[in-house]
Amino acid sequence: MFIDPEAPASHKRTLYTAMVAPRPIGWISTLAPDGSANLAPFSYFNLVSSAPPIVMFVGNQPTDRLEKDTIANARVSGEFVYNLSTVPLAAQMVATATGTARGVDEFVLAGLEKATCLKVRPPRVAASPLAFECTVERIVDIEGRTADEGRSSVVFGRVVGVHVADRLIGPTGRFDTLGAQPLCRLGGAQYAAIGEIFEITSPYKPSA
Repeated sequence: MFIDPEAPASHKRTLYTAMVAPRPIGWISTLAPDGSANLAPFSYFNLVSSAPPIVMFVGNQPTDRLEKDTIANARVSGEFVYNLSTVPLAAQMVATATGTARGVDEFVLAGLEKATCLKVRPPRVAASPLAFECTVERIVDIEGRTADEGRSSVVFGRVVGVHVADRLIGPTGRFDTLGAQPLCRLGGAQYAAIGEIFEITSPYKPSA
């Protein structure tokens, strides 16, 4: 089977999200210009560099406005926070994905307590065991080739601070990924938890 993405009605957009899985969830908190907090999950999220530490998330253009509130807030303020979405926080994360009017505080909507950050102004999710304080490095807007595709905005953020639960850092300094219980995004309404973990030693040894 061959699918041409540019052919009319050849596929559904959700086909990609099912094919590229599992994906980490970017649970992003920002502040609006009026000071109101915003919290929303993004299924297009990842770490793109560790030196310097850079993460990215992508927001597709909504049908009712130029761009999502999170993108608009990050564009104006230059700051955001990535909060780890975990299996125990799955219901609250989904609650923050509900479309709401501008100015609605999703922390309150989902019953989540805020915690203060040290280097950026947006709050973090107190119940999340991991949060990255980020400053916006750059935003790349990608225009669709058709009116139906709209526009996507890729936000790159530099990690300037990390909040992590003590229990997740072992005696050797490694992060306990399994213990953190990260929630993974699949296609449609499907999610997954990390199952079996195994190691494979790489023959590659980086030069000094």
